[in-house]
Amino acid sequence: MTNYTKLPAVLLLADGTVFHGKAAGKIGTTTGEICFNTGMTGYQEIFTDPSYFGQIMVTTNAHIGNYGITHDEVESEKIQIAGLVCKNYNIAYSRKQADESIQDYFQEQNLVSISDIDTRELVRYIREKGAMNAIISSEILDIDELKAKLAAVPSMDGLELSSQVSTTETYTVGEEDAPLRVAVLDLGVKKNILRNFAQRNVYAKVYPAKTTFDEMEADFKPNGYFISNGPGDPSAMPYAIDTVKDILGSDKPMFGICLGHQLLALANGIPTKKMFNGHRGLNHPVKNIIKNHCEVTSQNHGFGVVPDAVRASDKVEITHVNLNDQSIEGIRVKGKNAFSVQYHPESSPGPHDSRYLFDDFVDMLK
Repeated sequence: MTNYTKLPAVLLLADGTVFHGKAAGKIGTTTGEICFNTGMTGYQEIFTDPSYFGQIMVTTNAHIGNYGITHDEVESEKIQIAGLVCKNYNIAYSRKQADESIQDYFQEQNLVSISDIDTRELVRYIREKGAMNAIISSEILDIDELKAKLAAVPSMDGLELSSQVSTTETYTVGEEDAPLRVAVLDLGVKKNILRNFAQRNVYAKVYPAKTTFDEMEADFKPNGYFISNGPGDPSAMPYAIDTVKDILGSDKPMFGICLGHQLLALANGIPTKKMFNGHRGLNHPVKNIIKNHCEVTSQNHGFGVVPDAVRASDKVEITHVNLNDQSIEGIRVKGKNAFSVQYHPESSPGPHDSRYLFDDFVDMLK
């Protein structure tokens, strides 16, 4: 195990609020938009979810690192968060199957983090004040110097990030002789989404974010299209909105998750907005209006579709609603085999209440 010394570290928020803690991971400085996740487990999946690219993550569970790091439990090839804020940073781990400690993992991946923070106090503060940029440093403790660095960090509002996390080359997942083929537009896709397709005997080909509909159609001739999750502001992605419009025009089945949901709305003239605080956790109740049942869902988004605009639209109908704040969690396009949800039905480690959405999509493909 790597040597670890609890050096002092500082967390500074954009409004000038300062939290003092201890260094975790790599010694250094990092910036990003601060957000929090209420999940009690799954920290490794959170670290590697491309939707969190550019964000400093506050974990509300008291212990992080306690079951170590297992290399096959990742949602992408590397850590995607910009930094971590936690209460108890547990380097010693209890799981026999783990490959290494969280400290070894963070040092290998150059992740700057801070521990020994009262995360309950911090989350209550963010909930009241809203999402904002922040800086963590274990090498610079001068607040004025940190303020100057933080002032140069761009707002997440209007930021296009998907092209930075998308694959640069196409690749396939599943069996080539499978009866169904799906083209995946990778805007920050999670590995477990691709696993869900493979488990349903679907052959998926994953394309870089800026691939056009015509290019995917000519190359793969898929039965349908999937628009993935991803980071950043959906309204700053005209290239992806155009692709979604072209898929809709083709009348081929389409399924979108998270960012894909927002892009389907934008393609139908429904605007999106930056949320005061996003939804991030494994415990959000969502009502399926069509089937009249409730699902406990995993969520991760800082942008959402504008509810009044969805209700006023004659192009889409609402299928799912968040029971906490009545935000729109699912839509389908009238007269088309096209639908989307804001949450993550593929969620790993869970909950699994919404996996039926993959089955619904496969039925459409057939």
